[in-house]
Amino acid sequence: MGMKETKNAIVNGLLSENPTFRLVLGMCPTMGVTTMAQNGLGMGLATTAVLVCSNVAISLLRKAIPDRIRIPAFVVIIATFVTMVDLLMKAFIPSLSEALGAFIPLIVVNCIVFARAESFAFKNKPAISAADGLGMGLGFTMSITLLSAVREILGMGTLFGMQIMPASYQPMAIMTAAPGGFITLGILMAIFNTVYNKAALKAQKA
Repeated sequence: MGMKETKNAIVNGLLSENPTFRLVLGMCPTMGVTTMAQNGLGMGLATTAVLVCSNVAISLLRKAIPDRIRIPAFVVIIATFVTMVDLLMKAFIPSLSEALGAFIPLIVVNCIVFARAESFAFKNKPAISAADGLGMGLGFTMSITLLSAVREILGMGTLFGMQIMPASYQPMAIMTAAPGGFITLGILMAIFNTVYNKAALKAQKA
């Protein structure tokens, strides 16, 4: 696999097929953990680790897995890596593990992970599958960390737990609630897609 293919796979996940802002996948953790920036970053990196590892494993085993049982096989492989990530987080970063709660085990049924296993890893070689998982994972991480940061700043006046707004700032309580999450997500999606579409149109005309 050449550097160009690797770059394209990563950029694809970050921009053209960004799982949150373009494909609108994984909305459950996107809404559930994005009240603080460290939660979004932790969830994104955990999902990235599972994406890369499961993509590589599924790609390596793709010829040995019968097509009729591929979905159960995907579940077993993905669940194995999710369990490893969950145990490592509980051992080394217990506070983040407690904050994310059930959303880490629920990576097993995250549609982003399943989508890449089904549409990409099961059909491609390990190296490009790893790059695809990394790109999708980083795209997801970028999106939910940005969403988390905006909600935390406006809803609490802090960023990664540190006070950044002046003492006179009155936090917007709605930003830490579900309605605030949906409003912020909608605004960020609109901005992202507007900028991306304009850039893509400009590139076509060049």
